[in-house]
Amino acid sequence: MNLKKQFMEGLLTQNPVLVQVLGMCSTMAITTSFFNGLGMGVAVLVILTLSNMIIAAIRKIIPDKIRIAMFIVVIAGFVTMVDLLIQAFVPALAESLGVFIPLIVVNCIILGRAEGFSYKNGVGASFFDGIFQGIGYTVVLLAMCIIREFLGNGTFGGGLLGVEQKGIQIFPAEFGAGMLTLPVGGFLVLGALIALMQWALSKSKK
Repeated sequence: MNLKKQFMEGLLTQNPVLVQVLGMCSTMAITTSFFNGLGMGVAVLVILTLSNMIIAAIRKIIPDKIRIAMFIVVIAGFVTMVDLLIQAFVPALAESLGVFIPLIVVNCIILGRAEGFSYKNGVGASFFDGIFQGIGYTVVLLAMCIIREFLGNGTFGGGLLGVEQKGIQIFPAEFGAGMLTLPVGGFLVLGALIALMQWALSKSKK
């Protein structure tokens, strides 16, 4: 178990969003405010870590033919618990994220790590894989939220900071590139970040 290697893979070389290009639906849909990005990132990190550990623990008794179904059952259980906890303790976040919390069940990042890593490794390695992959996912979400919120509305910390939870107004909203708060803005920001990551990785290899 190489923790440094796992950390670098989760954050950079095998980043689930910028390198593996997984979880695109929620990544572009909810990254309009810092609050949304932080909430979704933490939810995925917790579910991914717990699912990885359970799948790694029972991997030797799961029949190969039904492993995907078993993965989904395990993931769905944790998604349900996290969803209920969010509804109970952070109702504003539950309302803001809407259907995207239940859709974590079929998030390609979690299924991909279950199939590609947890099913082949021990509980300890799977725990750290979940943590590091979750951190990599969360960092990208927060980066997109900050870029889209700041350049689109001129605010920072929407949902967490500022008057009426709208965030701190850095510059007047009329001077912002409002397009970035629309779906097309999500595609543009994500494409730019993926291009930047690919350039950095190719530069590192050279």
